[in-house]
Amino acid sequence: MKTIIEPFRIKVVEPIKLTTRAQREELLRQVAFNLFAIRAEDVLIDLLTDSGTGAMSSQQWAGMMRGDESYAGAISFYRFYDSVHHLTGFTHILPTHQGRASERILFSVVGGPGKVIPNNNHFDTTRANIEHSGAEAVDLVIEEGYQIRSNHPFKGNMDPAKLQALIERVGVERIPLCMITVTNNSGGGQPVSLQNIREIRNICHQHKIPFFLDACRFAENAFFIKKREPGMQDRTVASIVRDMFDLADGATISAKKDGLVNIGGVLLLRDEQLVRDARNNLILTEGFPTYGGLAGRDLEALAQGFQEVVDEGYLTYRIRSTEYLGEKLLAAGISIIEPPGGHAIYIDAKSFCDHLPAEQFPGQALSVGLYRHAGIRSVEIGSVMFGQNGKSAPMELVRLAIPRRVYTQSHIDYVVEAILELHQHRHELRGLRIIEEPPQLRHFTVKFEEL
Repeated sequence: MKTIIEPFRIKVVEPIKLTTRAQREELLRQVAFNLFAIRAEDVLIDLLTDSGTGAMSSQQWAGMMRGDESYAGAISFYRFYDSVHHLTGFTHILPTHQGRASERILFSVVGGPGKVIPNNNHFDTTRANIEHSGAEAVDLVIEEGYQIRSNHPFKGNMDPAKLQALIERVGVERIPLCMITVTNNSGGGQPVSLQNIREIRNICHQHKIPFFLDACRFAENAFFIKKREPGMQDRTVASIVRDMFDLADGATISAKKDGLVNIGGVLLLRDEQLVRDARNNLILTEGFPTYGGLAGRDLEALAQGFQEVVDEGYLTYRIRSTEYLGEKLLAAGISIIEPPGGHAIYIDAKSFCDHLPAEQFPGQALSVGLYRHAGIRSVEIGSVMFGQNGKSAPMELVRLAIPRRVYTQSHIDYVVEAILELHQHRHELRGLRIIEEPPQLRHFTVKFEEL
């Protein structure tokens, strides 16, 4: 069957507010063309992020009703612990309120001036937490990861030769850990092969460098491994997930993605001293280790979400529905990062807005145009987010991140129609310049004016 169906029934509905183009024009000017500042009620279809924006299942909501809100030793923590332990095999499991809290704790312990942290591609909060500690974040993705039209099945892979060269250049003593992000969000949601994870882990262990995963979308990555990596087709996603975590010395997880919850994170560790240091930091800034900044009801939702996410019926729908959006855009001649990723479609804004130079932020111009035209909120991943010291980012992208279990195929068809209509008038899109920005993570609060 070719028709994509949602493998769930809709039990509760939330009304969507319809706005006019004139209203959206005024709203854009009120927020200085930064879509993060638009009120959610004024967004028709919200593709800003897939982080914490999904719909929870009836079993998750049922679990929340039994949440144990005891400060220490709540039974809800132990349900959460058992679920994560069964999935990952880790025994040292620290809950946090979200992924960036896990990152902050980790890099406040291992980072610092003079340190260097390699990754395939660091995402925004990971890079910011590393740099806040005084360390340097280095991207080592394979060259195909920068090629929009390449159909390499694992464009998120880290380049082993680049890692070896970095180790030789800066020295082992300056690299407290090496990390791989699965899937590679900054690089178009592209997966990392199990073979590459194993190869990078072996290089790290050869040099006694701890190997970590940024595992926000571990289940989606494992599904791509099952579908694309030779010899993996007959394996279960859960068994591939376990192999991924077995290769790691630790992991940070934003459970707002593949945890299928609206809030929550996890820090996984093996080294006993690192566990002690991280736990002390957790108590100082997040809460007691059996709640880590979360309510008992949140831990219950997490426990169930980590079980549901490896369901292969769900993952088939999840990945295929994202592919559907990508295929429709490609068929219309719109350049996107290929092949389509798991959680989002990344439009090549440099191609879409070929009349705008990088210093006029073509990705932001496209995002603004899409909201103005159709009320759809997306996010720029280009020189606004990753441009530094006057330098442009390697790619100018607009990410359409699909919330989990929220929108139907007709919503996605609307998105396709809106982008195709905008593409016909793409040369009317205006560039932007920055009029106010913060020193870090500027894309969240930066202000623009149109040129």
